Amino acid sequence: MMAEPDYLTVSLLTEYLRRKFDLDPYLSKVYLTGEITNFRKRPGHQYFSLKDEHAKINVVMFKSAFARLKFEPKEGDTVRVVGRVTLYPASGQYQIVIEQMAPEGIGELYLQYEQLKKKLEAEGLFAKNQRPLRQFPRRVAVITSPSGAVIQDIMTTVARRYPILQIVLFPAQVQGDQAAPTIVTQLRRVKAMGGFDALIIGRGGGSIEDLWPFNEESVARALADMPMPIVSSVGHETDTTITDFVADHRAATPTAAAELVTPVKLTDGLTRIQEDQLRIQQAMQNRIQAARERLNRSAQSVVLTQPGRLYDQYLQQVDQLRNRLTSATQVQVTALAQRVRLARTSLNPRQLTVRVENTRQTVANDRRRLQSAAQAIVQSKRQAFALANEALDHLGPDQILGRGYSYVTGPRGRALTKVKDFKPGAKALIHVEDGTVPVVVEERKQTNG
Repeated sequence: MMAEPDYLTVSLLTEYLRRKFDLDPYLSKVYLTGEITNFRKRPGHQYFSLKDEHAKINVVMFKSAFARLKFEPKEGDTVRVVGRVTLYPASGQYQIVIEQMAPEGIGELYLQYEQLKKKLEAEGLFAKNQRPLRQFPRRVAVITSPSGAVIQDIMTTVARRYPILQIVLFPAQVQGDQAAPTIVTQLRRVKAMGGFDALIIGRGGGSIEDLWPFNEESVARALADMPMPIVSSVGHETDTTITDFVADHRAATPTAAAELVTPVKLTDGLTRIQEDQLRIQQAMQNRIQAARERLNRSAQSVVLTQPGRLYDQYLQQVDQLRNRLTSATQVQVTALAQRVRLARTSLNPRQLTVRVENTRQTVANDRRRLQSAAQAIVQSKRQAFALANEALDHLGPDQILGRGYSYVTGPRGRALTKVKDFKPGAKALIHVEDGTVPVVVEERKQTNG
């Protein structure tokens, strides 16, 4: 009879397949291209699908990865993505978790754009130029195509708002492989010529390939080296290039760029000048009137009409100080006189005799106390010496010998305390309580221990 097979739960089977997906090295990083479908932007993580003519795969893009995108994805866009394929246990469907996404065909350019942007930003190139535009410019350089609509829009706006402004065109290619070198050449010409209050650089809208010359590092560094404020007007409002970051100001259109360098119409400027003149005149008249009023108040002040009153208070203070000085002097003189009287009294001959006698009596008393103290100290020291001598006698060798002990010395008086110190045939001297006993060593014995 066949054994009944072990039946798996759906969860165990799904977990087994999920681990297969996660451990497969070919699925840990997948490069995929497809069309976005079922896309609806959510506030957090994004869930949609990628498809082609024959298949579709579910997509998960977490909030952190979606926040790094440099474009706004939408339904129907063909994109390139990088991610890992995994299995979602709750639905049992496989999906791709996207880490990077770029529009199809321009992924490489976007990568170059981001790398250059980070590099120049780290160097501080974007924060280098933050210069204000001159309010009343006289001469502005424009680098753009001579046949495009950019220069026409700029000239039309300037003619309408500020016709006295001189526009100098530096024609350049704004599209193609040779565009970046020609732009750099014209930037150097503008810098060498000098005398410009501002520089406008721009072109019309287009794809990222069309706008790429304005993302070149050579153009960015040449712009950063320009001595005048720069207004960038490249592409449409939604287009952003490296030139926009390097420039001091960015305009969405050529017309807006011309309005930036001509912040007021000429008639408005003349009106403002007249208004400023009136304000200055009025301010000066107000200041003159205020000065006259202060002069009149000063001419009528007590200081000028009755200058003697300035010293009244000081004279009163001088009198008060003089009185205080006189009183203080009298107090000090009285105190000194009292001290003189006391000194004279203390120097009286009768007083001196009494003080000398008292001092002699004090000296005699001190001498007696000193002698008594010295005798007491000597007696105390003698008693201590006698006690110490008695204690020393008890500890002396004679006392020990009196109790039946003795000790032996060699010919040179050195104490012999060990068996090895006694040499057979050698002389020794035994010390007892009442004398010494000469002996000759015949033999010696070593006890164990």
